Amino acid sequence: MDTNILLESGTNELEVLEFTISGNHYGINVAKVREILSMTDITPIPNSHPCIEGIFMPRDTIITVINLVRALGFEEMNRQKGEMLIVTNFNNLNIAFEVDQVLGIHRVSWMDIVKPDNTVNAPGVGIATGIIKKLENLIIVLDFERIVEEICPETSLKMSEVAQLGERERNNSPLFLAEDSPMLSKLVKDALTTAGYTNLNCYANGEELWNKLLELKKNNGVDYGVKVVITDIEMPQMDGHRLIRLIRNDEALQHLPIIVFSSLINDEMKRKGEKLGADAQITKPEIGKLVQTIDELIVNGRKPDDEEI
Repeated sequence: MDTNILLESGTNELEVLEFTISGNHYGINVAKVREILSMTDITPIPNSHPCIEGIFMPRDTIITVINLVRALGFEEMNRQKGEMLIVTNFNNLNIAFEVDQVLGIHRVSWMDIVKPDNTVNAPGVGIATGIIKKLENLIIVLDFERIVEEICPETSLKMSEVAQLGERERNNSPLFLAEDSPMLSKLVKDALTTAGYTNLNCYANGEELWNKLLELKKNNGVDYGVKVVITDIEMPQMDGHRLIRLIRNDEALQHLPIIVFSSLINDEMKRKGEKLGADAQITKPEIGKLVQTIDELIVNGRKPDDEEI
């Protein structure tokens, strides 16, 4: 299996690792995968969440193992232990997921990933971010951040960071957010409202936000209609990196400040974001840092320091 496929930044493509559990086919963005290991000895943790299998320690790094069968609500009767561990890194966490088999990697466009409707993903509870049709199989791309958050709620947005900012003046500067999770959009909007930013416009993916920017440009109102663009990376139809590339290649829009707010802020993604022209890149739990970065871009009128990017 080739795990060294290189994607050019901003092409609206991703690589999906396909794996199976109980005969069902699932996927994860390769950008979240550190390595794939054969099942090893796992040390149980007393009084831990039922979905936590335990921990193991390859190369001096303690990694928590999550039992995906339990996390997905499948029956475990007469089921043998999974054969593989998918070791991931997102939101600055190292977590392994126990799966049955790893089948391979598919390069796909975000345009080819179907967003599940409310019959599959009820608002606030669904853990499928997209569906891919490959040969005879439907591959369900799972929301691993949501799975981890339900097991360990403290990994979610650190809303306490916003409360610690104290009383702040109201600011009506228009902000644009591209985020495909309705729940996260609401949490970000609530946090920014608490921080004084009362004019956040939310879009379900990069394509929706891009179309709104084109509308503003046509009406000669870009500078009045938006002051900062905030974008996730993983989104159906158009991802965040493609959105950044389009903005930076448009003479009328390229001056707009762009903040990447994503669970995928690792070294490789940082390099891609920098190359594309992101002004700042922030890991999703750090909502307080997002507020401070917006302050730097709007209130103080300057770009964040290099170490913030």
